[in-house]
Amino acid sequence: MAKLSYQKWIELLSVILHCPVCSNKYNAEQTSIIESKEAEKYDNSSILVHTECERCKSSVVFSISLDGPEIFSVGMVTDLNSTDAKKFRDGGFVTLDEVIEFHEFLNEFDGDFERVLR
Repeated sequence: MAKLSYQKWIELLSVILHCPVCSNKYNAEQTSIIESKEAEKYDNSSILVHTECERCKSSVVFSISLDGPEIFSVGMVTDLNSTDAKKFRDGGFVTLDEVIEFHEFLNEFDGDFERVLR
């Protein structure tokens, strides 16, 4: 299989992929690569891309995998821009202790956001 650059992938996929909010076709220029992983064999690679719809301005993060002749894509609507998506990609995982601590906070929270955010 001939190697395709990741940018070429994006150009090809922009013809297929469309905005889940307004169904507009994506523009490859509005798409940026967040992460890419290439296996030893090029026919088993994956990329994580962020794109913004020109029409409705919604943002989507797509996970795209190439497995032999097949291409798989899963998208998630997000409020992150591409810079934020890259930043959070490198962030740590939420620990079990943090989840429990937040759950306990919510159980005792009285709804006074002004007091909490001061």
